[in-house]
Parts: sequence; structure tokens; C-alpha cells
Amino acid sequence: MQGGAGPGAPGSVGRFTADTSVTPLGSSAFEATVRRRWWVGRGPNGGYLAALMLRALTETVGDSARAPRSLTVHFLAVPEEGPVRIECAVERKGRSLSTLSARMLQGERVMALGLAAFSAPWPGTEYADTPMPDVRAPEDLGRVEAGAGLPEFVANFDMRFAIGPRPFSGAGPALTGGWLRLAEPEPVDPVAVTAYMDAWVPAVFAYTSAPVGAPTIDFTVHFRAALPRPDAAPEDFHLARFSSSVAAEGFWEEDGELWSRNGTLLAQSRQLALVLPPRDSAPASG
Repeated sequence: MQGGAGPGAPGSVGRFTADTSVTPLGSSAFEATVRRRWWVGRGPNGGYLAALMLRALTETVGDSARAPRSLTVHFLAVPEEGPVRIECAVERKGRSLSTLSARMLQGERVMALGLAAFSAPWPGTEYADTPMPDVRAPEDLGRVEAGAGLPEFVANFDMRFAIGPRPFSGAGPALTGGWLRLAEPEPVDPVAVTAYMDAWVPAVFAYTSAPVGAPTIDFTVHFRAALPRPDAAPEDFHLARFSSSVAAEGFWEEDGELWSRNGTLLAQSRQLALVLPPRDSAPASG
């Protein structure tokens, strides 16, 4: 299994790290197992699948100085529970930046395609014009539980609503967010952040009066700070904000931001998804 040790005895592995572990098969190929507890609707969450792919891509890079900067995944089909194969390729390795591709297969069928950029830091102009939302502290908010239209998948996280209308209020706007961390806390690295960026209730749910399917077509994460943070603890909450501005012809977009508790912007995301009646839903994503 790959990744840092989780809580417990020295050398032990946390549940998230175990669920996103990959086993090398040689020639930049890896085996992973899609776990049932990450299901949303009739398929696994897209952020979870993307996290599996990033784990394999990181192992392929094999250079801690080159951190993930961008990951984009297109979801082609819905995997079943069980083993998948992730085939990675280094498309180009420059002096500072590496570009890689990845394919997730189950049998001979392609489930997802990915592209990623890994790079060391570059010198340049720096600014931060995206303010962290001012919300109530997570300790003052109740934990979100599965039920009332929310899947068992949410049990993988400790989530606390702090931004936007509640799901299925029908009120709009398409804005949502709050505090979250893994239900079994672990240090937050790029693989965990990838899962975080697709873990929250879809922003489109603020415009619906009942659960609908929201399968992801493509999903991009931009990593904006070094991870894990040197001042972070596994138990730390992170603040996520997600919004959508347009839903048309069955498609809607969602933009996301993730901050550390002390206000550092850790990641930004964007995805294009469908909005479908429940019987038509085949989500690879929440």
C-alpha cells in the first residue's frame, strides 16, 4: 500500500489510504480495488476514482520534488466493485515539469482517462485575491448524516454545512459548502484533497426539491499549495465552497475551492456534470 501512515500504531494505515492504495504491476501499471463504501447512486464517487488515479500517477512520477499541480479526469463508464487496473505513461519529462496520462480499466473496458501535471515550484509573481468565506466554526455546527436524500457515502467524511441553502430546498442559488475532514482523520495530501473536491453535496441540489442524479463528465483539480501543510494536523477541518452558474440542456458546471483552517487556499476544482432523474442516474460522482 502507498501513502503515509494513518492513525493508530506506528506503521498502520488509515482507512482512506487503504481504500486508495495501489499495487505496482510493472511497466507503470497498478492494481487498485474499488470499495463499496464509496458508492453514490449506482456507481463510485468520481473524486474517489480520481484519487486512485492520482495515487498511481504519483507513484509513476517517483519524485517528491515534483508535486501534482493539475489533474483532469474524464469518466467514461461506471466501474463495478472490485479490482481495476491503472495504466500510466509519462508523456513528457522536462527539467521541472512532468506531464502524464492514465487509463483506468476493468477487464478490457476503459472506465476513466486522466491527464496530470507534476512540477517543482517556479519563481514568479504571487497574489491571492480569493478570500476565504467567513463562516461559523465547525465546532459550532452539527455533523451531516446520511439519509433524507443523502447517500451512505457521506459517512466517509465528517461534514458540517456552513454555506448556502440546504439541499432540496428548491430555493437557490446553486451555492453550498462547509467544513469537512475524513471520518477517520489522516494527514491531508494531494490524494485526499482530490477526494475532498468531489465529496460535497452537489451545488445543483439547492435548486431541486428531491434527490437527482449528478454524474460527472469531467473533473479537474488544481493544487494551489504544498501538501501536506507543515502546520496541519490529521484532525483539522478544511473549508470547502462550491457554486454553479448555469444549468442548460441537462449539463451544469461546478466550481470549488478548498481552504485550510488558517486561510490558505489549497485547491480549486471545476467539473461538468449531468443532472438526471434518479432512475437515469449512473453517477461516477456525487
